[in-house]
Amino acid sequence: MGSTMSSPVAALLHYPFDPASRAARLALGEARVEFSESPVKPWESDCILNQVNPTGMPPVVRTLLDGRTLTLCELGAILGWIEDSARGPLLMPVDPVERAETRRLTAWFERRFNDEVNAVLLHERLEKAILKLGPPDARSLRQGREALRHHLGELEELLQGRDWLAGRRMTQSDLIAAAHFSVMDYFSEMPWASFPALKAWYVPIKSRPSFRPLLGDRFPGVAPPVHYADLDF
Repeated sequence: MGSTMSSPVAALLHYPFDPASRAARLALGEARVEFSESPVKPWESDCILNQVNPTGMPPVVRTLLDGRTLTLCELGAILGWIEDSARGPLLMPVDPVERAETRRLTAWFERRFNDEVNAVLLHERLEKAILKLGPPDARSLRQGREALRHHLGELEELLQGRDWLAGRRMTQSDLIAAAHFSVMDYFSEMPWASFPALKAWYVPIKSRPSFRPLLGDRFPGVAPPVHYADLDF
């Protein structure tokens, strides 16, 4: 993985089932940053996020830099700080082609995957339960699952000739993808059997120490599938 960064004490504000929050936890863990966790509820009007981030969205990291408070709002800022603080490349490759591919994949999940998959499936499976908006809509679930399978198919093909999503080493794009898939997996939405290359890629990430805290998360009223916490599923 290359050089890790030094270990300042940081405070992370996050929502456990927000994919970006999960990606931040993975990245901080991979960088061996010592950090405390404060789970938040972004949908509540008095959420502390409204005081520190204009968008009111997680994740947010707060730390000290030369005696001043440094507030890093959302995943891009957190990943940039990690890379800037590392002693050598950490979650971004050196090779310019693989760096470009890492950025392409990161944007893919930030935009298309969020818009086409999360906005549908996580709304139906998670947001409706939180906001008491009724049961999931069968038609919406079907549309979200079709979009998910389309994205997984593209990534499955991509992994046929690569060890990791962006190329020869694990990058932030792998952590971001794994964070998204881990939430889908909790809600039994990942058709792993249909995508063996993706499953083979996911297993070693799931087995990393940085991933273990995610496996302890629990959503009220929904139990994860049996394989969710199995490191060799």
